[in-house]
Amino acid sequence: MQHPSTLPSIPAIDAVVLKLCQQTSLHNVWLPINSTAQMPSISVLAEIMQRLRAIVFPGYFGSSVSHRSVQYHLSANLDSVYHLLRDQIERSFIFLHAMEHNETPSDYREQADSSATALISQLPEIRDLLASDAQAAYEGDPAAISPGETIFCYPSLYAMVHHRISHVLYTQKIPLLPRIIQEMAHSHTGIDIHPGASIGSHFFIDHGTGVVIGETSIIGEHCQLYQGVTLGALSFPKNEDGTLTKGIARHPILGNNVTVYAGATILGRIHIGDHAVIGGNVWVTEDVPPHTHVIQGKSSKKC
Repeated sequence: MQHPSTLPSIPAIDAVVLKLCQQTSLHNVWLPINSTAQMPSISVLAEIMQRLRAIVFPGYFGSSVSHRSVQYHLSANLDSVYHLLRDQIERSFIFLHAMEHNETPSDYREQADSSATALISQLPEIRDLLASDAQAAYEGDPAAISPGETIFCYPSLYAMVHHRISHVLYTQKIPLLPRIIQEMAHSHTGIDIHPGASIGSHFFIDHGTGVVIGETSIIGEHCQLYQGVTLGALSFPKNEDGTLTKGIARHPILGNNVTVYAGATILGRIHIGDHAVIGGNVWVTEDVPPHTHVIQGKSSKKC
């Protein structure tokens, strides 16, 4: 514990406060939302994701669920998700408006209601995709004893639950929330998937730590990545004023049934053909034809 004599004097504190309140200091760090508005809540979004996992995979997370109680269980969770999510979406729009216009708007409730309803309406399709991801993890890992084990234990499934949800919010152009939800999974698993990435069914990341999948990546069906794989951009075009150009397609496209082994780096808007295999620790910046093996230190070869 610090001795009282070593603490700053009150005048010293006042001087620091005055400096911190100067407009030049506040300009790039202060969010000008008035006292009636609130930022999105990370703890509430964590609760939303916990409830959505319980909806997608009944019985695995939270209370046990029987055939007789499953309808009640899903209905109660969905009701909570709807109200919590609608509020968080509304807050995210207020955040964006405040950042762009330096003021707080009066009402985004109708837009938030529509967006929350749209996500909930897609949950059956999201569940089907995640069930296919669990099956792919079971089939892709000889150590897995059942698809249920992959649902309950595997970082790939944890990351993909967050991605499938955040991707829907991203496509609806909901600000801030997709990144918060995805970063929850990134922090938990070490798997970094941008919410904008488009990923087909039966997707599995074995081990997972250090995987990076960029915003405009497109991944087909039945693909498998290993730890340390990067699907990134080769270069970053700039505008005339020197700022980075936003929204351009700059990440790889993987076809169906592509396998990418540990440590491989694939960069740029290139195409990796169906059934291609990218070996470990290789650097790929050109298109790879279908049914091709790319091996470190050797030329590509058809398989």
